[in-house]
Amino acid sequence: MASRLRFLPAIIFLGSSIGSAASFQYMRIGSQTDVTTKTSFGIAMMGGGSDLDEAFGWLCNKGGGGDFLILRARGDDDYNSYVSGLCKANSVATLVIPDRASAQQTKVAETIRRAEVVFIAGGDQSRYVNFWKGTPVQDAINQNIAEAKPIGGTSAGLAIQGQFGYGCLKDKRDDPDLRSSDVLPDPYHERVTLVADFLKIPHLEGKITDSHFVKRDRLGRTLVFLSRLMQDGLEKDPRDIAIDEKSAFLVEGDGRGSVVGPGKGVYFIRPTQQPKVCAAKTPLTFEKLEVYHAPHGSHFDLDRWAGEGGNSYSLSVEKGVVRSTQAGKLLY
Repeated sequence: MASRLRFLPAIIFLGSSIGSAASFQYMRIGSQTDVTTKTSFGIAMMGGGSDLDEAFGWLCNKGGGGDFLILRARGDDDYNSYVSGLCKANSVATLVIPDRASAQQTKVAETIRRAEVVFIAGGDQSRYVNFWKGTPVQDAINQNIAEAKPIGGTSAGLAIQGQFGYGCLKDKRDDPDLRSSDVLPDPYHERVTLVADFLKIPHLEGKITDSHFVKRDRLGRTLVFLSRLMQDGLEKDPRDIAIDEKSAFLVEGDGRGSVVGPGKGVYFIRPTQQPKVCAAKTPLTFEKLEVYHAPHGSHFDLDRWAGEGGNSYSLSVEKGVVRSTQAGKLLY
């Protein structure tokens, strides 16, 4: 792959950010001239960890051979050569938007609007929320979605795909991961920062998304997120799409999707009643949550909220302790 890509034309553009020492960066390989292709809407939802060739290939095909754009708030262009090796794309580029000043630049929004595929990389989703929400970047991404252009994201890029997401706004730099053990005893822990209405993706209305699910034991915190959405009156009937590392959920335009990857798969979680106890400094009590576990090769319809090839079970939380109806009382 590397030897073939070495000969592709490349451009690097550094843009100034007014009032900030940082600047946006645009790094591109392939054709330097944009094309317009016929796209097919789809959502590539990736749980983080090792990238999945199948998921990127699927996303690229949805772009019809057009221009593939990776969005980041930090980092470099290491995705460019990887994606180019999997796709027949006119170009592959990375756009790093490191602050709100950069996100206000006209050239940044125009670059997003010209892309046929947008993929949001992992990292720290608080940067996406703080830097991009309420700016032309947010508007451009949503315009692409409205025009039936495919959208993808992994890890932090998955966390912002649902109507609701964990904003990671008060995470500690020396301990960045909010754990289930932090929030089950206190659903109103100060680090439970939920955000809404960043991206407007069809079939993800009323949904919250989470990544690294089994690998980082995030079940408890996901249940806390669902309880807070209901307790705080943000959503009467919230649903959760929680994806493990090395797994992806590839959603077609009609809301039906397939699970790929060697990870533990995807967990679709739906509360059936209000939390019994969801209060500050008080362990959560939240009963009768329906779970559908979809491993590799299974399917799920987001609009019908029903799957094939997986298994169903129930969860309950009693005074901060999660219990399962699965054989062996397995939580995952």
